[in-house]
Amino acid sequence: MDEIRKTCLYDKHVALHAKMEPFAGWLMPIEYSGIIAEHTAVRTKSGMFDVSHMGEIRVKGPDALRYIDYVTTNEIASKPDGKVVYGMMLYPNGTVVDDLLTYKVSATELFLVVNASNVAKDYAWLVEQTEGFDVVVKNLSDEYGEVAVQGPATEALLRTIMGIDLSDLEAFTFKHVWWDGHDLLVSRTGYTGEDGFEIYADPVATNVVWDILAASTEILPCGLGCRDTLRFEAALPLYGHEISDEITALEAGLGFFVKLEKPDFIGKTVLVDQKAGALKRKVVGIELTERAVPRAHYEVYAGETKIGFVTTGYLSISAGKPVAMAMLDLAYTPLNTPIQVQIRNKKIPGFVRDKKFFKKSYKPKGDKANE
Repeated sequence: MDEIRKTCLYDKHVALHAKMEPFAGWLMPIEYSGIIAEHTAVRTKSGMFDVSHMGEIRVKGPDALRYIDYVTTNEIASKPDGKVVYGMMLYPNGTVVDDLLTYKVSATELFLVVNASNVAKDYAWLVEQTEGFDVVVKNLSDEYGEVAVQGPATEALLRTIMGIDLSDLEAFTFKHVWWDGHDLLVSRTGYTGEDGFEIYADPVATNVVWDILAASTEILPCGLGCRDTLRFEAALPLYGHEISDEITALEAGLGFFVKLEKPDFIGKTVLVDQKAGALKRKVVGIELTERAVPRAHYEVYAGETKIGFVTTGYLSISAGKPVAMAMLDLAYTPLNTPIQVQIRNKKIPGFVRDKKFFKKSYKPKGDKANE
């Protein structure tokens, strides 16, 4: 059994009396002051997360853009330098290797951020696909720490606390910032549905950033517990739930990030067929009409017919309603279709709804992430 790992900020979490639990092979903070308080801080002001467990992979070489457009679903070659693009890597059958962010440094260099649970698998997959491309793929995950600072007051607070002006960053763009003798890569991205920034740096600099932010009473330390409730309310997928090696990109409802007009990419043939009518199921939102919590893997029914399963579900902290994302047979995915969720020995009634479970106060600056 592999030894559980600790991020470069582990001692900081212990000092703050965080509740620590294993996650994706790492010992991570789940909560500090409580999931509801932390969730609310991000929605109303600002919260910070240690996400140093995430993986960072560099692709470099003359064929970098041609390569990345072949191994991911979105289109990157036409984007300007400094752009961040969300997409997925697929197996030939259209199911998902992982979802990731691609940072376009230049025409010959890309910086990829992948899920912590998939770093080794992703790196091996990327290396395997390099045949025929003049690129070098390098796993840089051990060289980086990462702090995510999220919430509507974040831009102003980072200016006040750290003295850095990020007002020029549009949504899904990045830049390097020289701060206090450290090189920080800062992007206007996040996993909460709120405005915010992700700060990548070497482990020493990551500790310095964490310390100055933690010393402020304006930004609340947050754990992975509320990171999940926040991303869920914004309908952002989680690997192993809404996406996996058993779920295709279109079944996950992520067609916006799949550019079928590209000449080719791994998994395209299957997705073209699904788009043309072969799609049999899809992830949608559901809401229950009784106060019960629809957890992941609970079965969903229409009468006595099993029609799918819950991928993620909560009593939404922001909306105060029992809602979920669920994989349902396509015939049952139209809005307002009545459904029931099997919770213990009772079928709880509900209906199909949109997946956005709260209304964002944040209007992103600039263009959309992946147009």
